Amino acid sequence: MKLRPYQLEVTKAVESGWGESSKQLGVVPTGGGKTIIFAALAASMDVRRTLVLAHREELIGQAADKIQRATGIRASVEKAERWADPSARVVVASVQTLKSERLLRWPENHFDLVVCDEAHHAISDSWQRVLRHFDMHANVLGVTATPDRGDKRELGTYFERVAAEVRLVDLIKDGYLAPITIRTVPLQIDLSRVKSTAGDLDAGELGDALDPYLDQIAEELKRHAAGRRTLAFLPLIATSKKFAAACRRAGLRAEHVDGYDPERASKLERFAAWDWDILSNAMLLTEGFDDPGIDCVLVLRPTRSRPLYAQMVGRGTRIEPLKDNLLILDMLWMHERHSLARPANLIASSDEEADAITEIAEHDAAGGEVDLLEAASDAASQREEKLLKKLQEMATRKGKYITAEEFALKHHELAVAEYEPVMAWETKLITEKQAFVLKRAGIDPATVRGRGHASKLLDIHFRGQTLTLASPAQRELLSRLGHPSPDTASIVEFRKFMKEVRA
Repeated sequence: MKLRPYQLEVTKAVESGWGESSKQLGVVPTGGGKTIIFAALAASMDVRRTLVLAHREELIGQAADKIQRATGIRASVEKAERWADPSARVVVASVQTLKSERLLRWPENHFDLVVCDEAHHAISDSWQRVLRHFDMHANVLGVTATPDRGDKRELGTYFERVAAEVRLVDLIKDGYLAPITIRTVPLQIDLSRVKSTAGDLDAGELGDALDPYLDQIAEELKRHAAGRRTLAFLPLIATSKKFAAACRRAGLRAEHVDGYDPERASKLERFAAWDWDILSNAMLLTEGFDDPGIDCVLVLRPTRSRPLYAQMVGRGTRIEPLKDNLLILDMLWMHERHSLARPANLIASSDEEADAITEIAEHDAAGGEVDLLEAASDAASQREEKLLKKLQEMATRKGKYITAEEFALKHHELAVAEYEPVMAWETKLITEKQAFVLKRAGIDPATVRGRGHASKLLDIHFRGQTLTLASPAQRELLSRLGHPSPDTASIVEFRKFMKEVRA
């Protein structure tokens, strides 16, 4: 097993974090190889026995298979009619099975490590029943592709810290995942009368709302995704079958697949062989389905759930030699603001950031496809400009200290300037030591948003020290003399600039 650099960093961060917290969270985008990460942790010499929890049949089989291929450890499965061997080093289990009386056959201290695969489910009652049985004696690691603060804050009611977070943006930039482009489809679909069930849009009513638009959507798909292998997600089996038929009427090669289909496996194989351009499904293939050749995803199951949306789009983010990028066809759903997940939510940490990216993407859509990372970069530049303007308006204020926001922006750390606490420990009041060092760095502790924010700010401060920044007085002098970047100038740069000025 050879870990990618970022996977190795995650495993090291988790291992070093156990001394601080027994319940850690690892955020890794879909396609980033989270199974390889927890397989490596399970194979560690410090871990005697590991339990991997999953909630779907595909994920259970996939996890057991990848663990064996990656580490050589044969995982034993606990699910329905299958009973795991208690002596096995790794057990992969169904939460639905373990939440029953079968949980009692496993002593509370049996496992050293419990892994929650797709941890965004971990705070549900069924998962908590299983976790509470083991977590007094075992370390718990949750892995998820959750993209925004809100979902992580919710997970923070159980998990105590984020050990590591791998960003989708970085994996795309580094070539581990496919670039993502967006095309906004100028077809407004009215969902205003669709009711909610269990916190999301009702699947049955969604099907009824979509029916009148299926032929139009098929024509848009033909127009914008010709030559691509497209995976489409629909709310109902019946709607998925209708959509496949609409695509065929439009002259496209399309097929439907569902969990009751006796030809399910062969259809997936034929789709991988490009016997069809479009495979339509009703939420069957959201997890545990890997086909790197998919280069277009059409989400016709609008959802409020960011994790669910990320799972659907994630079916197309893997790289493949003949694949240039992943195209997301983005429908114009007529629904309330901040309600439905859209492409921007794959990388945005807040609704405000997602709105800014979406606005840019829709504005630029007239020219065709829009690169998601470019739209995000433009949105970040606009936000930074607004914040800098705000700081400039405050520049006349005299004081010994600057705000945390101003300090972060002066070091070009937009994420730290916009920081919001997520995990419970991050919201705690800053320590006396943090306040002391913040003051020494020239930061007003009263503007710091908790212990987690202080940690981020001090990381910037100490990083500057390792780069041997010019002193505050030297940087002030550079600013008065017109240096282009006085706040990040090193001592060497200060001396060189002063020599040029005196010459």
